Amino acid sequence: MAAAGLVPVRVCHQEIVRFDLEIKAAVQDIRDCPGPLSALTELNAAVKEKFRHLRGRIQELEQMAKEQDKESEKQALLREVENHKKQMLSNQAAWRKANLACKIAIDNSEKDQLLQGRDSLRQRKTTKESLAESASNITESLMGISRMMSQQVQQSEETVQTLANSSRTILEANEEFKSMSGTIQLGRKLITKYNRRELTDKLLIFLALALFLATVLYILKKRLFPFL
Repeated sequence: MAAAGLVPVRVCHQEIVRFDLEIKAAVQDIRDCPGPLSALTELNAAVKEKFRHLRGRIQELEQMAKEQDKESEKQALLREVENHKKQMLSNQAAWRKANLACKIAIDNSEKDQLLQGRDSLRQRKTTKESLAESASNITESLMGISRMMSQQVQQSEETVQTLANSSRTILEANEEFKSMSGTIQLGRKLITKYNRRELTDKLLIFLALALFLATVLYILKKRLFPFL
């Protein structure tokens, strides 16, 4: 990782961890909230804001990962980003469960209050409005996560396309290597053939020379030593 990027990446990672812990604590507060619904609404608003900050930090870390010079460091940061996204989704699920548990508890409490003669109409209206607002907040947050996941899918498609182009280039290079290999084998056969032809020519020259020398010796023998 480049030295200039160490501090921002470290700081961004620390903030992600901090927001993650704060969200977990806030979700626990929602789970333990005794009511009323206005208190639950305030807690949900705080959680929603923390999710917004967390999502922004994750996007910043993802951008830093893409700007890394070394591929190994880039991939390591992208794996961290993926883990943070999964943890955020887990927190989202815990948030929904905590809201459901809290609302059930509040509903049960309201039923007890109805049995004690309290104003049921006003409380029912407040409950419906709070539920609608909470559902709207949760839906908005889920839509934000959906958009983030859509961007991730698009990036994955671009990566697959890049890999496909690289694979095509490798196949083309392999075909060229095969063609070169056939040419080299043909040249090797021609050289072997020429070497054999050269050996045959040398043998024929040697035999012709031997025959010539034998003939000369025979003629000299007849001229110089006719009695032999």
